[in-house]
Amino acid sequence: MYTFDHELFLALNFDGGDLLDNLMLAISGTPLWIPLYLLILWLVQHNYGWKALGIFVLLLAASMGLADMVAGIFKHSGPLGDLLPQFEPRWRPMFEPALEGLMITPDSLRTLRDGALLADPTVHVPMEALGGRYGTVSAHASTIWALCILSSKVIRRRWFTILMVCCTLLICYSRIYLAKHYPMDIMWGSLLGILLGWLGSRIFSHFTKRRSRFAIR
Repeated sequence: MYTFDHELFLALNFDGGDLLDNLMLAISGTPLWIPLYLLILWLVQHNYGWKALGIFVLLLAASMGLADMVAGIFKHSGPLGDLLPQFEPRWRPMFEPALEGLMITPDSLRTLRDGALLADPTVHVPMEALGGRYGTVSAHASTIWALCILSSKVIRRRWFTILMVCCTLLICYSRIYLAKHYPMDIMWGSLLGILLGWLGSRIFSHFTKRRSRFAIR
C-alpha cells in the first residue's frame, strides 16, 4: 500500500514554478476562502433565520473541531494526541528519505530541507510549505470535508454543492502539491470529515424542521 501511495504522490507532486507554488500556498491557507465562508453564513441565515444560523455555527465548530482532534490522534498532537501512544506517526512526504532515494533518517532530511541543502530533490517542496513532521491523518482534509458536507446538506442547492466539492478537492490537492500529505492521508481525512459533516447535518435537520426555500425537488 505504501509503495502505491508513494508512486501516486510522486505522480501528483511536481514543480509548477513560483506562480503555482504561491497559488497552492494561498489555496491551502485561510484568507482566500473568507468570501466563501461569509457566503455560507449568509445563505444559511437567509434560508433559515438567525436562530438556525446559530445552531449551524455551533455544529460547524463542533464537527470541524472534532475532525481536527481525531486527525491529531494519529499525529500525536492536539487534545487527543496521547490517545494512541503505540501508534507510530507517518512522516510527511517532504521528510520521507525513501522518496529521495536516501539512506538517512527523516529528521536528517528535515534538517537538509530547512537549510536548503538538498541538491536536485525528487519531491517538490516550496520553502514556505516546510513545517510539521507528521501527515497522517490530514486535518486539512477532515475539516474541509466536514464543512463541505454540512453546508451542502443544509443549503441544498446544486450549484452550491458543486462549488463546495470543487473547492474542497482543490484544497485537498494543494496539500499533495505542497508535499504535506500522501493521497492516503487525504483519503482517511476525507472519510472522517464526510462522516462528521453528515452527522452534523442530521442534527441540524432535527433542530430545524422548516423546509429550505433553496431545496431542489
